[in-house]
Amino acid sequence: MVVLDATIVNIALQDIKGALHFSPAGLSWVVNAYTLTFGGLLLLGARAGDLLGRKRVFLAGIALFALASLAGGFAQNPGELLTARAIQGIGGALASPSALALLMTMFPGTRERTRAIGLYTAVSIGGAAVGLIAGGMLSEWASWRWVLFVNVPIGLALLVIARPVLIETPRRSGHFDLLGALTSTLGMTALVYGFVHAASDGWSNAGTIGSFAAGLVLLAAFIRTESRAESPITPLRLFADRNRASAYLARLLLVAGMMGMFFFLTQLLRGVLGYSDLKTGFAFLPLTVMVFLGSQLSSRGLVERFGEKVVMVGGITLSTTGMALLTQLNEHSGYLALVVPLLIFGAGNGLAFVPLTTAALDGVAPEDSGAASGLVNVMQQVGGSLGLSVLVTVFGTASSNAADNLRPGLSAAEAARHVFVAGAHSAFWAASVFLLATWLLVAFAIRRRPAAPDVDYTDAELEAELQAVLAE
Repeated sequence: MVVLDATIVNIALQDIKGALHFSPAGLSWVVNAYTLTFGGLLLLGARAGDLLGRKRVFLAGIALFALASLAGGFAQNPGELLTARAIQGIGGALASPSALALLMTMFPGTRERTRAIGLYTAVSIGGAAVGLIAGGMLSEWASWRWVLFVNVPIGLALLVIARPVLIETPRRSGHFDLLGALTSTLGMTALVYGFVHAASDGWSNAGTIGSFAAGLVLLAAFIRTESRAESPITPLRLFADRNRASAYLARLLLVAGMMGMFFFLTQLLRGVLGYSDLKTGFAFLPLTVMVFLGSQLSSRGLVERFGEKVVMVGGITLSTTGMALLTQLNEHSGYLALVVPLLIFGAGNGLAFVPLTTAALDGVAPEDSGAASGLVNVMQQVGGSLGLSVLVTVFGTASSNAADNLRPGLSAAEAARHVFVAGAHSAFWAASVFLLATWLLVAFAIRRRPAAPDVDYTDAELEAELQAVLAE
């Protein structure tokens, strides 16, 4: 529910734009208002789970998420919808890190954990594609408002089911790093606003420059705060391990390219190919299937047999190839031209995200498990937000240039399609650069480690081992 909400609104963006009168540049904030608060507050949410109990924080986050979804469904203007989306992000930031941390606690064994991460990857990455399908169905059969209303019954069901099933973790003593959460969230918001502002007003605009400057100052203050805080939301020692730090950055870059693909491809399907909401959603079904299959192959043998790095490089190679193929689309491309890139891209992401997640959590001390789990989600959400903002800027510049150099004799519809495709073409190339940077990072920065011995034990084996130790 939390992950698909980052993309379920993509299908309904055109309907939202018409109903609430969003500007073209402001429309991306329907996505960014959610991902920014989600990504910016995830570390604080992870810390809250460590201190207050992960089950308690998980349930509180789900309740807040459902209430904000209800309010967003009734929004009558852009301000009300963006406020609801931001509160949804806060709810997700509370629930998501506790979910992953509980999963890591429940499955401590090497093989068990890898398989659990495989299913987690299928849900978290595949959920983005499922959101597009669900968004198409709801927009076609009901209204764009139901892409928000649908979270309410799901949230209520979760609150009922999770309470008796999940086991509460004990509370711990410590402090909340509110200053760290504030500076990181405001810093990332300022950077993204700078990118969106540049798309509409140019890179030399005073507002654009001021936003970038404020973002850099706030992020520098965040790093300084974390280096001195008694209980930091982001212990900087997590970045001391080269593989872990590289896995975090690789996740950010990979998701940056992926979210841009969703954003522009949905508009291409609707605006250029003339697909309905429902047809647009189901057009992404091949991607969803391949993400699931790729993640299961990765977690059920490939990582264990070939190692994390080999699977990561292979998966990202496929993802980069799929994105590069999307740059060949034009105004006359049909759906068949999309299927092969979607299949390749989905398989690559499914393969790559399992070892990326494992590398990000490998060797983390128990007291840092919440923060490490939070960082996995942070890189995914902030990467998507920053990537989308960069690609919107690239799209805006390219489409403006195309509009200034239109061939004479084109009808209004033909001109609009030409301008959009020209902008999307440049955006897909920029997304390909993100993925190429991910490949280079994984190939040259991550060291190959020998496979860890499997530590899965049955209860009887654990009891026998304990008796042997006690006997000695």
